[in-house]
Amino acid sequence: MDILICDDDKEIAAAIAIYLEHEGYKTHLAYDGTQALTAIEKVDIKLIIMDVMMPKLDGLRATMEIRKSRNIPIIMLSAKSEDTDKIMGLTVGADDYITKPFNPLELMARVKSQLRRFTVLGSLPPPEAGVFTVGGLTIDDNNKTVAVDGEDVRLTPIEYKIALLFIRFPGRVFSIDEIYERVWGEDAFCADNTVAVHIRRIREKIEIDPKNPKYIKVVWGIGYKMEKMDSA
Repeated sequence: MDILICDDDKEIAAAIAIYLEHEGYKTHLAYDGTQALTAIEKVDIKLIIMDVMMPKLDGLRATMEIRKSRNIPIIMLSAKSEDTDKIMGLTVGADDYITKPFNPLELMARVKSQLRRFTVLGSLPPPEAGVFTVGGLTIDDNNKTVAVDGEDVRLTPIEYKIALLFIRFPGRVFSIDEIYERVWGEDAFCADNTVAVHIRRIREKIEIDPKNPKYIKVVWGIGYKMEKMDSA
């Protein structure tokens, strides 16, 4: 599995490569954002570790360029630790953020986590392909609208994120912890009741009979899924 390391500090880039290769990954090195953009055109990169401060094209601008056409997982790497810098990195499209100096074990854990999510879920559809339909349920993520059998449905922002997660991957079972982590963006802690309450409210809005749901089904002992069905 090919991983791109982009850092203008060649010693750090080489050290990260050693850790990754020890875990069985194939590494590619770039020393500025321009080189990173060139590399992803030549190699099927599965994950990028991107430094923020680099010459020619910094990590933030390089990430913005990559996100115009690709959903490769990106872990931002920087000496800055202020919350505003982390927020900026995540805002432009990074999937995770780790500050220097870092613990190699933590970096490897984050790499494996991002690769696991990307491999299981696959590449997300690009923004222009944001209309999803299952049965009579349609979510237009371009316009942030939800409709059931042609009738508009109003969901709260959290309800919308949960429904969108399900409809993007019909038939895939999501654990309660995974739903919480992906929607709320933080580690799950006593997430069971929180997730269940929101799903109950979604069902009340999109199901004809919420007690016998057609769309969002519980998979006992595992989690929830969007039932696969042909479009209405």
